[in-house]
Amino acid sequence: MHAVDLCRQFGVPLIYEAATGSEALELLGLLALSPDLLIVDLEMPGMDGVELIQQLHQRQIHIPLVVASVRELSLIHSVELMARNLGLPVLGGLQKPLTLPPLQAMLQRFGELARCQGAAAPAPANPAVSICREELASAIARGELGVHYQPKVDMRTGIVRGVEALARWHRHGTGFVRPDLFVALAEEENLIHELTLSVMGQALAQAAEWNARGLKLSMAINLSQRLLDRPTLVDEVSALVQQRGLKADQVVLEITESTLADRLGTALGALARLRLKGFGLSIDDYGTGFSSMQQLARIPFTELKIDRSFVHGAHQRSNLRVILQSALELARQLGLVTVAEGVETLEDWRLLQQGGCNVGQGYLIAKPMPASEMLLWIKRHQPRLRELRHESTGAGPSPELPPENPALQ
Repeated sequence: MHAVDLCRQFGVPLIYEAATGSEALELLGLLALSPDLLIVDLEMPGMDGVELIQQLHQRQIHIPLVVASVRELSLIHSVELMARNLGLPVLGGLQKPLTLPPLQAMLQRFGELARCQGAAAPAPANPAVSICREELASAIARGELGVHYQPKVDMRTGIVRGVEALARWHRHGTGFVRPDLFVALAEEENLIHELTLSVMGQALAQAAEWNARGLKLSMAINLSQRLLDRPTLVDEVSALVQQRGLKADQVVLEITESTLADRLGTALGALARLRLKGFGLSIDDYGTGFSSMQQLARIPFTELKIDRSFVHGAHQRSNLRVILQSALELARQLGLVTVAEGVETLEDWRLLQQGGCNVGQGYLIAKPMPASEMLLWIKRHQPRLRELRHESTGAGPSPELPPENPALQ
């Protein structure tokens, strides 16, 4: 009744009430028009909130959820994660007793998301698309796979330091194909070598073009662990860099840490040679595997890239905040540049600044974009620097970061 009263204070015109999980399911089965949002309490008589969410999944009722409970935040967040893994849309969690400001913020966020989803937008990647080896091989050979670039910015100043090169495939007639689909297929069908060299060639050519215009940015390129046992890999990568007149230290090769264990013996040799030639090495998605610290001890990484799952929303979750701060401190002790991906809000950004993170990447800064949009984005980004700058001047950037580019000031 208290939650209903708060929603009415906020101006919600129509509210359905259910005292138990069973009553809620019965009511949902009777309604001709489903609610826009469900607020689910975890502690109810009979069927608890966890069981209710599981029943919603089984009955294919995909209504956005807000999870509420008087219990600890770690339990609330665990239930949020469970619901998301079941494929249910989750807006967030609230700790009881409910008060108007946090509930109002949650409902406002829901309204903003609904408006964004209703607004016109570019055609998204088609999740149901089916592709075969021959089609992907042909697309790579014809140069159909392009590259988008996501900016990486200095956490102290907001100035762009580099970009990450990301493969994109716009297939004629079906729109964009999700990268996880065609990259996985490339790895399974032994096309990852051709795909990587295509992306790398385009990215390095773009870096050379930017260099010629006075815009020197570090270029991060993903390197599949399946290539690390290829005897010619190091020479091929070095040759591509030399062909474009670049130096190896402008290129950072990102390796997903959870994939290294299977090929550690051969991987160590390739990674050591790449490091000897001056390439930066980034341990990507740090924290998602079980051997993260072992990999840091074994491999000469220069950069630690913290996975988005430990970044976005960490200001609201104490357990994520502790893990994030531990990763930043570990990297600082090891002398590694820290890059946080998944920075989506100003709260994420401020927390990372306070923790001494070096570089940020995420939708708060920019989505991946074609190279043709990069210079215009930089101009539009300039007015934001004052908002993004660190208020304190006590902590300096890592000595391994490239110097600030006058062209970007």
